[in-house]
Amino acid sequence: MKKKILSFLLFSFVFSLNVSAQETFKVMFYNLLNYPLETAVANREDDLELILSDYQPDLFLVCELNNITGANTVLNITRSSISANFEMATYVSNTSDDLSGNQNDLQNLLYYDSTKFILDEEIIVPTELRDFNVYKLKLNTVDQATNPIEFYVVVCHLKASSGTVNAQRRFEMVQELDAYLNTLPATTNVMLTGDLNIYTATESAFQELLDSTNNITFADPANRIGSWNNNVSFVDVFTQSTRTQNGFGGSTGGFDDRFDFILTSENMISTSAISYVADSYQVYGNNGLSSCYNSRINSTNCGNSSSEFSFEIRDALHNFSDHLPVTLSLETDATVLNANNFDNVISFSLEKTIIKNELVINVNDFQLKNTDLVIYNNIGQKIKTLRTNTDNKQRFNISGLASGLYYIEPLNLNVKPLKFIISN
Repeated sequence: MKKKILSFLLFSFVFSLNVSAQETFKVMFYNLLNYPLETAVANREDDLELILSDYQPDLFLVCELNNITGANTVLNITRSSISANFEMATYVSNTSDDLSGNQNDLQNLLYYDSTKFILDEEIIVPTELRDFNVYKLKLNTVDQATNPIEFYVVVCHLKASSGTVNAQRRFEMVQELDAYLNTLPATTNVMLTGDLNIYTATESAFQELLDSTNNITFADPANRIGSWNNNVSFVDVFTQSTRTQNGFGGSTGGFDDRFDFILTSENMISTSAISYVADSYQVYGNNGLSSCYNSRINSTNCGNSSSEFSFEIRDALHNFSDHLPVTLSLETDATVLNANNFDNVISFSLEKTIIKNELVINVNDFQLKNTDLVIYNNIGQKIKTLRTNTDNKQRFNISGLASGLYYIEPLNLNVKPLKFIISN
């Protein structure tokens, strides 16, 4: 009995040093404006780095991403400006047909802090125009094996422009999403992020999202339902346009529309294991000034000496995109692991240290699953990256490597590297 008590106390002590009792997660959605193909403004990457360095999101959702090159550049920016632990979901070109030449060059993507979230599943919901990209995430909690906290993030970009035809196409796109959401349990936590291109809350696409008879009913965390277009009363939730002049790419016309949203399923407003932090919804860069109506976001009309968002931030936003990002925070009472503190107890082992064509790795720690392992040669040059899965025993074909001494270690974790020799 004494031995059992001692073991329990030791276990409790270790975890008291390495976990946090409550966690808040910052979320940002951003329309990247045809990134990286839009080049009217030079060095837009510098503007994005300033924006992300300032806000520090844990989840970064984007639309209007053009290609894998841009996706990887944004990943590198998140790692340099937020955390080296950032990862991205699988980049997939738009699978939907836009009925006008298959110009499927506007993609959505998720970037996330891999120490806080585990990406469990990636789903594509096609429509006649653009995909809904759906990501199933799990919090990196102590008891995730027995009591997982899961939620879905939807990233989308609905049909643009006014008029009944375009409004109908937005509605039909949302119907496709609802058909998928109807396959999930009604208690599922869902967050919808995107450029909805909706002008008023009475539009059928928005009403469909709020419909209480749906399996998943969405709510507006900002609680700013109304007719947004050209209505200065809603200037605090306007997201477009940041610009009034031509020559920057994207839309002009000044600040007069709420097109970008983060909506949550109703249960995430207050009753979920992961829920919306009250009053945290904010349009990043929007100082809420009525004088900003129809102005460019970096003008003196949109900020003063007491404003939250400085000229430097608003100027970067003006230069990077014709949209402003939307942000909010989520919270949980669950105990979330702190990967930085756990680095010293993470371990993995090799089945054999002298091998020929196959490297077998024993992985028992969940932090080493679905992650990258990097192989270096004996002079420290990066030779190969291996992606682990969820198996406890990982097998990799390394027949392409020359004979010699190598080291392997997890990417972005402070874990002692292992040494092995290839002897052919």
